[in-house]
Amino acid sequence: MTMSTHVAARPVQRVKSVPIHRALPRLAREPAHALAEFAREADGEIVRLGLGPFRPYLVSHPDHVQQVLRGDWTNYRREGMFWRPLQRLLGTGLLGEDESWEASRKVLQPLFTARYIAALGEVAAKTIAARIEELDEYAQVGRSIDAADEMKTIFNRVTVQMLFGDRITHEEVGRLATAFDTAFASINFRLLMPFMPYSIRIPGDRAFMKAVKTVDEAVLPVIRKERVNPGDGFEIVSELCRARRHDGAEAGEKQIRDDLVSIYVAAAESSATTLTWLWPLLDAHPEVAARLHDEIGRVVGAGPAVPAHVPKLRYTRMILQELLRLYPPGWVAPRMATKPVELDGVRVKAGTQVLLSPYATHRLEEFWDRPLEFDPERFAPENQERRHRYAYFPFGAGPHQCMGRHLFYLLASLMVATVLSRFRPSLRTPGPFTQAPAASLRPQQKIELDLVRVERVRGDAR
Repeated sequence: MTMSTHVAARPVQRVKSVPIHRALPRLAREPAHALAEFAREADGEIVRLGLGPFRPYLVSHPDHVQQVLRGDWTNYRREGMFWRPLQRLLGTGLLGEDESWEASRKVLQPLFTARYIAALGEVAAKTIAARIEELDEYAQVGRSIDAADEMKTIFNRVTVQMLFGDRITHEEVGRLATAFDTAFASINFRLLMPFMPYSIRIPGDRAFMKAVKTVDEAVLPVIRKERVNPGDGFEIVSELCRARRHDGAEAGEKQIRDDLVSIYVAAAESSATTLTWLWPLLDAHPEVAARLHDEIGRVVGAGPAVPAHVPKLRYTRMILQELLRLYPPGWVAPRMATKPVELDGVRVKAGTQVLLSPYATHRLEEFWDRPLEFDPERFAPENQERRHRYAYFPFGAGPHQCMGRHLFYLLASLMVATVLSRFRPSLRTPGPFTQAPAASLRPQQKIELDLVRVERVRGDAR
């Protein structure tokens, strides 16, 4: 059955506008929080943001989200001003449209089957366990860790291992992590001022392009070598090179590069950023932390966690789902209307940018009771049916939904369970913690954790 491009009739209101003198300063300070506030103030109705010559619509109501991402998705494309800065780093491929997206999706889809993810999970579990073991020294001497840095270290090691195996040196792994970190921190001005010509240098441009160059210097030599003689390993670079071995040299190399970088950002940068927010939430909710520790103690014991443990970590998954509600990695998802269209009575001209924000939609009081509170019970099985299908979309929705969502739950569960099977982290730095003005949803303040060693018996992975 095909879905109508019009949502169910709702009272149509005049589009609310936020003038530039209100929109720009708030977006510059905390962009995701600003979008959520604009959506809340409008009660989920469509909002027009005044950003000088650029006036995008903010779409937050689940009915409208459904129309953009599913009902009329071919008209709302990942193109336009907002995508240009990201495409300089990520290329097209998975983030493109039409042939480039379809080709990448076709090649990558087999890599996200249950069987393949299970194989990756075994490698990931060993990599995570090795890093967590290194943290024993921190606990012994009372040295704190930076939660953001530690999450990046863990997910960077895991992701690089899955993508490249041992084809990249430890030194290059560190350079890659730093380069991606720099790219996402320096792109903010371009995202806030997408109308600014690239002939004009603005703050962050030089650092961003240097970071992109660093990424290419690490990734492209591996691709070129692997394309000449693709191995039979299950690392993703080998799989992609085998799948695209009949493509032209230049075209194939670029597609593989873009796909690898997109996967890296989704698996490493996004996962690490999201998990960074977990620790202050657990510290502020000791009853949730106690129940989580109990589950991990029963299932994993002394650890480390392995993929066989993950299906039994049901409360852990509920916590991760609630974490993604409050801190979705892709806090804004721009789309461009390619032809004139009506969105719940609002006429959207061709070429107009539409901003979807899971961060904003996940905080609408109409769909979420106590939306700003951290409550994993929202995702208990008995509560799942009460929710509008498009009130929760941390991995996007529709044909462009992220293929790696199952991989996220596997890696995040392994990481959380392995850490908590060995340590009791406690927050050294007081909150509140706010969003940094960056493309990713990273905290502005440093989140420092003290680690206390926990003695347990080994759990049952059967």
